[in-house]
Amino acid sequence: MKFTDGYWMTRKGYRLLSPYEVHDVRVGARSITVYATHRKLENRGNTLNEPLMTMEFSSPMADVIRAKFYHHKGKLRQGPSSFDLLHTGNADVRIENNDRFVSLTSGDTTVTVTKRHPVQITYAYRSKKLTGSGTRSTAYVQAEDGVHYFREQLSLAVGETVYGLGERFTPFVKNGQVVEIWNEDGGTASEQAYKNVPFYVTNRGYGVFVNHPELVSFEIGSEAVSKAQFSVQGEQLEYYLIGGDTLKAVLGNYTSLTGKPALPPAWSYGLWLTTSFTTDYDEKTVTGFVEGMAARDLPLAVFHFDCFWMKEYEWCSFEWDERVFPDPAGMLSRLKARGLNICVWINPYIAQRSALFDEGMAGGYLLKRPDGSVWQWDLWQYGMGIVDFTNPAARRWFQDKLAALLDMGVDSFKTDFGERIPTDVVYSDGSDPMQMHNYYTQLYNQTVFELLEEKRGKGEAVLFARSATAGGQRFPVHWGGDCEATYESMAESLRGGLSLGLSGFGFWSHDIGGFEQSSSPDLYKRWVQFGLLSSHSRLHGSTSYRVPWLYDEEAVDVLRFFTKLKLRLMPYLFGQAASTSEAGLPLMRAMVLEFGDDPACDYLDRQYMLGDSLLVAPIFNSEGQSFYYLPRGTWTHFLSGEQVQGGGWRNERYDYFSLPLYVRENRLIPVGSEDTRPDYDYTDGVTLHLFALQDRSTASALVPDTEGKIRFSVSASRRGNEIKLESEGKAKGWSLVLRGISAVASVEDGQAEATELGMRIVPSSGDSVVIRLSD
Repeated sequence: MKFTDGYWMTRKGYRLLSPYEVHDVRVGARSITVYATHRKLENRGNTLNEPLMTMEFSSPMADVIRAKFYHHKGKLRQGPSSFDLLHTGNADVRIENNDRFVSLTSGDTTVTVTKRHPVQITYAYRSKKLTGSGTRSTAYVQAEDGVHYFREQLSLAVGETVYGLGERFTPFVKNGQVVEIWNEDGGTASEQAYKNVPFYVTNRGYGVFVNHPELVSFEIGSEAVSKAQFSVQGEQLEYYLIGGDTLKAVLGNYTSLTGKPALPPAWSYGLWLTTSFTTDYDEKTVTGFVEGMAARDLPLAVFHFDCFWMKEYEWCSFEWDERVFPDPAGMLSRLKARGLNICVWINPYIAQRSALFDEGMAGGYLLKRPDGSVWQWDLWQYGMGIVDFTNPAARRWFQDKLAALLDMGVDSFKTDFGERIPTDVVYSDGSDPMQMHNYYTQLYNQTVFELLEEKRGKGEAVLFARSATAGGQRFPVHWGGDCEATYESMAESLRGGLSLGLSGFGFWSHDIGGFEQSSSPDLYKRWVQFGLLSSHSRLHGSTSYRVPWLYDEEAVDVLRFFTKLKLRLMPYLFGQAASTSEAGLPLMRAMVLEFGDDPACDYLDRQYMLGDSLLVAPIFNSEGQSFYYLPRGTWTHFLSGEQVQGGGWRNERYDYFSLPLYVRENRLIPVGSEDTRPDYDYTDGVTLHLFALQDRSTASALVPDTEGKIRFSVSASRRGNEIKLESEGKAKGWSLVLRGISAVASVEDGQAEATELGMRIVPSSGDSVVIRLSD
């Protein structure tokens, strides 16, 4: 919401009441409460007929400051009044209260409020100011129509850039944008978003989380160009200022507050193939695709059945269309015998022609209108009703229908939709429809994810979800929604994924080749490179199939090359995924997250880090031209072995079997011996690739099992021309390749042999190897 008319004036119909001076401070054991007037008190009469602003500051965990502002505290807020947070109590804090200010410190993060006019709220990490609000920034807004608001404006420093706010396909840096936190089905080509998260981070190393599930309006350096502004309707505002010593630490603190991403099972990182959306298919078609992939040596991990596995006009009935799938249980058994996992499409809507509609209506499982009738419309499906997930009985009913599919052999669900949730409805638990609009998807995905954990066990649950809000990262994986088959849409998809990663989400995917229309062979092959170097990889479309031989034979070869590359990288990728789940960091990382001290990385949105070691720069043009940036240090191209010095831009041309794929210096990357499936024994014949180990530096690699537990580790330390390797745990044979080094002087407790990429070291015995390099 915008309330001002330029710098000096307020928009007609609004009155802004901001804190003028502090009237009183009450210090609790772990919190402070500040009462501020809206004008100077010249006499006791000024205390009559005037409001106060109440500002409470506390901390739920170290380095997180909770700010809660009230006008009328007794105003009832129907649920969900806030997000489901994991830390809701008060942490230990240090409080200082004197004549000039009052402050509260949690960990190394401090909020300070000055007592005299003008009231200033300042947030700092150690001795560094992060942000703050001052004159006319914090405001209770009275509107002539009786609908009131709370607004906060936090300062933006010179050169400060803002990221996040969910999966947004608009420019990566949010400065200058107006962002409405309101889930909508707008595709990837608009300012609307499927996944709206009222949380942002900046390159100054802090985050702001607005704890309101309802509509939150952000004006980032737009209404006031040096402010990040946010506002909500009502009598109160609650937000969290999140500090940390790095941007990674800030994201870690935020996900400690809202939830860490679950670790998707190892099989889910392989290649997914779908029927596509409106194409014609039956069991013969599906079998033909699967056999075609196998005949061409294209490793396939998951087959997905999109909408028309059910009859048209009956979504969702959760019943197979017997006209094209007369023996679904037998078909699934035959597919699983080929080593495939199975995913089917669902959504939370029940069409009137579905056999479940009458059942849901009779049981009170569907959202209702205020008059008690079932809420329905014809958008998407005729007579569509919506499951009421605030009703525990409805959640169990919905889960029971899905459980029958799991018993049949289904392994995962694509939880589509969940954004177009009406506000003229009545919820079973009395929730406010405005506050439930964004939060609905949380209950929807949680319902399905918890069923998968119940039936398959923890560590085996995975969704392919489109909609989300804050905390939705707990139920991965999410994909980018409906993109077009263009290079522009490929780039906007990546922007959305990087924004989502900086909003606390760990795992993300996209439709390889684009969803709408059909891609050219050129675009398909470039998108395959990007897709197989993403967290999760799915071939999916709308009106055409996505099997590669329908493009050209080279597309088959490109898909094979990058699928097998990803499978060989699984020891590294799954180790990084386990770290993502533990630390709350995205697997696909914006450059600013890894290189926050390099200002050239602030705006980079056409390249990313895959984990903490691999740099990926997809190619977004038909000429194969790549213009990308390497931060300072020695970088080694993973495929070619070429070593280059960073600290600048590079402009190169690549064929379809390569792209900028670089490894940072001082990195040890475990590469597996298997390239036919993603879930194998990563310690069996693992090869550790050592990249540009500098003098007096150390590199390490952790090799997990398929549950994410570390089973084997190797560290390499260099002193001068000597490299010492030390290992822990057990591996079924392992070796090391010194990338960029073609000769060594000697090896103790091992043997050396030259390879195309560098010198291979095979340990003879024991847990340590000493390598002496040639001068």
